[in-house]
Amino acid sequence: MQNFSVKEARQESAIGVAATVSGWIRTRRDSKGGFSFLEVNDGSCLGNLQVVAPAELTNYESEVRHLTAGCSVRVVGQIVASGGAGQATELRAEAITIYGGADPETYPLQKKRHTLEKLREWAHLRPRTNAIGAVMRVRNRVCRSIHDFFQEDGFLYIQTPIITASDCEGAGEMFRVTTLDADKPARTPAGEVDFAQDFFGKRTHLTVSGQLEGEVYASALGKIYTFGPTFRAENSHTSRHLAEFWMVEPEAAFYELPDNIDLAQAFLKRIVGDVLRDCQEDLALFTERIDADLMPRLEKLVADDFVRLPYTEAITRLTDSGESFEYPVTWGSDLQAEHERFLTEKQFGAPVVLYDYPASIKPFYMYVNEPDTAGRLTVRAMDVLVPGVGEIIGGSQREHRLEVLERRMAEQSLDPAEYWWYTDLRRYGSVPHSGFGLGLERMVQYVTGMANIRDVIPFPRTPLSAEF
Repeated sequence: MQNFSVKEARQESAIGVAATVSGWIRTRRDSKGGFSFLEVNDGSCLGNLQVVAPAELTNYESEVRHLTAGCSVRVVGQIVASGGAGQATELRAEAITIYGGADPETYPLQKKRHTLEKLREWAHLRPRTNAIGAVMRVRNRVCRSIHDFFQEDGFLYIQTPIITASDCEGAGEMFRVTTLDADKPARTPAGEVDFAQDFFGKRTHLTVSGQLEGEVYASALGKIYTFGPTFRAENSHTSRHLAEFWMVEPEAAFYELPDNIDLAQAFLKRIVGDVLRDCQEDLALFTERIDADLMPRLEKLVADDFVRLPYTEAITRLTDSGESFEYPVTWGSDLQAEHERFLTEKQFGAPVVLYDYPASIKPFYMYVNEPDTAGRLTVRAMDVLVPGVGEIIGGSQREHRLEVLERRMAEQSLDPAEYWWYTDLRRYGSVPHSGFGLGLERMVQYVTGMANIRDVIPFPRTPLSAEF
């Protein structure tokens, strides 16, 4: 007797096999012929396995006929060809064990379709629904593709700190990590909080990025990537932001900006291609219920090269478009989601890589170009924009010239003493190097068509919400 997942049991190759399948009841339908049809799902795939439970089972009247949605069972029987429409196989039960019941009066996941907003209130149960189960299977495929892509290209997986004393982005919106008494913290003679008495002896935070530490290892090992949780204390309630999310950040020595763009394009094509190949059943659900244009958009990303556009030209296209934007567009301003989506959805109908942004709106560590003909300074930054989402990757060539890096740090009022180890990398064997960051949740949103980022992470962390 073999243990089969529902996914395995639904394959035609399983016909004729004696199998054990475990899972949860989705529905039960009783026949006048003296048997019941049970729909069982174990999360391995979107579709259910039909179980035919005959009245001859010893617990048929006492238990099987009382099964309701949410009950957990183990079914032993024979996988046979199904005469029902839309399914290749079914399981003829020879024994059914009930592990746990689910009171139909209180179990919230009944036949009625619930909104995604409502399901967030039941984050402990929502993985049992079709939509969230499909999202998590796709998320798993995306994560596997991330590791496969970089491992096959010779990148080493490096784990960078979650707790840090460095602010990579310079935004200041970071979660503080402390063991000091919140009511009576230790104080200096001047009355300020004395972080020298804290656990690490200094002010520390949850990381917003593993990039700076990643550069350390790229400077020794050549090509690395990090993949882990990051944290931003932004008081944002939009459908695009989370306080805790996952980032993948490759960093490569001797890569300049064009190499970085090539890597980002190949990376996105690999992820989307893998999802298209391996998640067809789940994608069909998203196309039917979430986004009818999903499949053409994904197929186009895989098939076409990305548009590459300097920031300055993008500004010209936006200002000449005749569009009425909520946020005015001028050279030197950061682009908003409406601008990004105009470029990707209306102007080009394809992913767009913007590069060479104004230095004034980018962090200190990005490589500074020579001034343009108008005397304006730009940096070798790049953002990958995709239809339906906007920015999905942000990256740059890093500044490897010590004197320029120190000047940029001074311009942004950063204390070089706090980054002594980072500037040391420019003193000892400095090389051109580049990298980027991809938000996992943004990627999952893109390949599923889900509108709200809270629905593509198992347990969303947002302002005023840290349940489960």
